[in-house]
Amino acid sequence: MTDTAIEANGLTKQHGRSRSRGRTALDGCSFRLPAGRVCAVVGPNGAGKSTLLALAAGLDRPTAGTLSVLGTHPAEARTRIAYVAQDKPLHPQLTVAATLRLGAELNPGRWNAAVAERVVGDRGDGGLDMGARVRTLSGGERTRVALALALGKRAELLLLDEPMADLDPLARHQLMGTLMAEAAEHGTTVVMSSHIVGELAESCDHLLLVAAGRIRLGGGIDDLIGAHRLVTGPGPVDRLHPHTVVESRPTGRGLSAMIRPEGPVGDAWDVQEPSLEELLLAHLRTPDTAPLLTPSTAPATPAVTA
Repeated sequence: MTDTAIEANGLTKQHGRSRSRGRTALDGCSFRLPAGRVCAVVGPNGAGKSTLLALAAGLDRPTAGTLSVLGTHPAEARTRIAYVAQDKPLHPQLTVAATLRLGAELNPGRWNAAVAERVVGDRGDGGLDMGARVRTLSGGERTRVALALALGKRAELLLLDEPMADLDPLARHQLMGTLMAEAAEHGTTVVMSSHIVGELAESCDHLLLVAAGRIRLGGGIDDLIGAHRLVTGPGPVDRLHPHTVVESRPTGRGLSAMIRPEGPVGDAWDVQEPSLEELLLAHLRTPDTAPLLTPSTAPATPAVTA
């Protein structure tokens, strides 16, 4: 066992043959994710979230930099990883029951049939028809099957790319509860991309904010919120020196700003702790703000060469 689930140093992924003609999905990302965390990966569309998860799953290779997963190369850790992609690829001709049997055959010694069957089973509507073919299922039903395979594998690392996007609120709530219970019981590391901020605040304890292919924020959610303050006062913004101003906007009272305090804030300012949503939106609107990685998320050692 290792105390680090994922560690990246200068991780870069270029799509296309050259930087001038291709697209840079990830550009020099460096971070460390401690094992046992439930980590949200957030950012705008095209920021590099899916690329990061695919690299961690060992399904692609970086253009430059290094990436270590569970203390080894991602390809070597593949049997200890479960990955659910956005499109939830499944065998369309197999039934739900046959899909779960295939999961058991592909993961001998690790498979937990009870957990997998619970995910596709009763949630107040009788659950999925085990004899139904995957091609006949709705998007939300396919998601339940894909998550059943991932949780049934009982992996050390779960990589989930927008896993709940096509589920109704009840199914999302129940499946998230099952996911969190399994992670807590077995110490599983979960890395989940999502745009649902409320879901992240309730379920995740760690955050990676990706923008323009780079890590803008990384660390425990409580630590990141604690490093920022939302202040309102008469302005101008120069009066907030020497604090780092992430974002400032005019308000009816003068000025509202998201800052990283560098000591006490003056008495002229009303100071509040921001919500996770306020913190994320401020950084997404100002991508040029200096990145922040808390000590637990700063990479500690050179990773395994990709």
